[in-house]
Amino acid sequence: MGEVLGRVLVVDDDEVIRQLIAVNLTLEGFEVETATDGEDCLERVRDVMPDVVTLDVMMPCLDGWVTAHRLRSEEETSHIKVVLITARAQEDDRRRGLGIGVDAYLTKPFDPAELIQVVRDLAARARTPGG
Repeated sequence: MGEVLGRVLVVDDDEVIRQLIAVNLTLEGFEVETATDGEDCLERVRDVMPDVVTLDVMMPCLDGWVTAHRLRSEEETSHIKVVLITARAQEDDRRRGLGIGVDAYLTKPFDPAELIQVVRDLAARARTPGG
């Protein structure tokens, strides 16, 4: 088994999508944890301390917008790279995500190879001093 490329917290309320992302990233060499919604993410993120969080936008309890904003606003988690993965493909939604400070914005249906490359790049940046 090779070197772990990074730790990723996959957050999506849809179990099929959550597992699809988790399996693809695990096969690429990432250590993967999962969460079912924004509240679950915020409860687990300090224990997991991921390099990257993949975050669905449309979730019950606490949506991805609020979750991303909270991750960015807390000193303990502000350095974590965030990828929004959403069916919301409007330019206003993309601008909103980038305004919150997310690092990448992918729309569903997404290309697993593109997601892997984005996560790989962000994890490498997260593990580089000053990244």
